[in-house]
Amino acid sequence: MFPDFGDLLFCLLGVFSSLPLSAQEAPILESRAGVLMDAATGTLLYVKNGDEEIPPASLTKLMTIHIALQEIAAGRAALEEIVPLSRESWAINQPPRSSLMFLAAGQRVSLGELLLGLAIPSGNDAAVAVALRFAPRVEEFVGLMNREAREMGLFQTRFVEPSGISEENITTAREFAYFCREYLRLHPESLKNLHSVREFAYPKVSNVGEAYRNRPGTILQSNHNTLLAEGFEGVDGLKTGYIDEAGYNIALTAERRGTRFIAVILGAPAAYRGDRIRDEDGRRLLTWGFDHFKTLRPELGELPAARIWKGQGDYVPILPGESLVFTAPAERGASLRWETEIVEPLTAPLPAGSPVGELILFDQRGELRRFSLITGETMEAGGGLKQLWDSIQLFFTSWGKKDKPRPPSG
Repeated sequence: MFPDFGDLLFCLLGVFSSLPLSAQEAPILESRAGVLMDAATGTLLYVKNGDEEIPPASLTKLMTIHIALQEIAAGRAALEEIVPLSRESWAINQPPRSSLMFLAAGQRVSLGELLLGLAIPSGNDAAVAVALRFAPRVEEFVGLMNREAREMGLFQTRFVEPSGISEENITTAREFAYFCREYLRLHPESLKNLHSVREFAYPKVSNVGEAYRNRPGTILQSNHNTLLAEGFEGVDGLKTGYIDEAGYNIALTAERRGTRFIAVILGAPAAYRGDRIRDEDGRRLLTWGFDHFKTLRPELGELPAARIWKGQGDYVPILPGESLVFTAPAERGASLRWETEIVEPLTAPLPAGSPVGELILFDQRGELRRFSLITGETMEAGGGLKQLWDSIQLFFTSWGKKDKPRPPSG
C-alpha cells in the first residue's frame, strides 16, 4: 500500500531539506480532499484528507475507459468496431438526472465513439454499452473494474457500477491520483484522443437508421472540464464528476516545460455553483505546483568505470541503481554537475547490480540529490597470481593512506 505522506506539503521535507516554503504558502482548498502529484515520479506534493473515502461520481468512467483501452491494446477489441446496443444501454433506461450520450434503439455506434461519449459528455448510457461489450452482464464488468483496482494497489477504491452514478462507488484522493498516473502511463494517447477534445456531437447521420438521416437529432455537448475550455495553461485532461452524495469532483492533469502534474479534487460543496469551487481549487493547486516544483531529468552520459581488485579485470562499469528523474524545488537545477563516490576497496567476485556507492548531483546552490550506484556487470574472481598481486597492492595502498599526514582541522 502507499506510504502515509501526511496532509501537508511538508511530507517532502525529508527529501528536500532546502525547500524554502512555509505551511502558510501551501494552498488552502475548500473541497473536502485534494492531492497534487508529479506524474513522472509519483511524488506527492500536497495532500488534504488524502485517505478520506468519497464517491468518485463520474471519475469512475476513467476506470471503464481504462479497461476498454487495455482490451484494444491487447488486440481483443478495436476502436472502429460496431458495438451492439442492448436495451439496457439506451438513454431512456438510465437513472434520473443521468448525463447522457443519447444512445437509442437502432443506432450504429463504434467503440471509439462510445469512449468519446464517456470522456466528453460523460454518458452513463455509454458506460453501460462499453461494459456489455466486454462482459455478458454489467455486474461482471464491475468485477473486472475491482480486480484491476486491486492489482494496481488501490485497496480503498471499489466499484458497484461503471458510470459513477451510485454513491456506493468509493475512492480516495490519494488512490485516485495514483490511478491517474498509471492510466496516463498506459494510455498517453488518451489525452489527445479523448480527454482534451472540446466537443462531442451525437448522433450523426452515420449513427442512425435510414428513416432518420434527414433529421438525425444531433446534440452537441461540451467537455465538462472548464479549465480545458478556458485555456488554463497546460491542461489537457482528465475528467469531472458530480453526484449529490459526493459533491463536485475533478481529476486534472497539466504539462508545462517538461513537468506534468496530476491534481485530484474530491468533495467540493454540492451546492449552487459548487463546480466553481471545485474548478478554483484545481486552478489553485496546479498553479501552486508549477510555481514551486518541477521535474528534473539529468542527462549524465556514461559514468566512469570503478576500480576493482582481485578480479578478472581491473575496472567494472557502474550504473545508477534508480531512476534519475526526480521532483525538485522550482528554483533548483540550474548548471547541473555531478560526481561519484565509490565505496573502496571493491573486490571480486562481485555480481551485477551490487551497490558500490553514490552519484551526487549538484547545482548552483550545492548538493541537490544523491542516487545509488550499482555494478553494470558481474566481475568474477581473478586467478591466483592476480589475486596475490592485487592483495599486495591493496596492502601498500591502505598502508600509505593510514600513514598519510592529515591536514589540520578547522
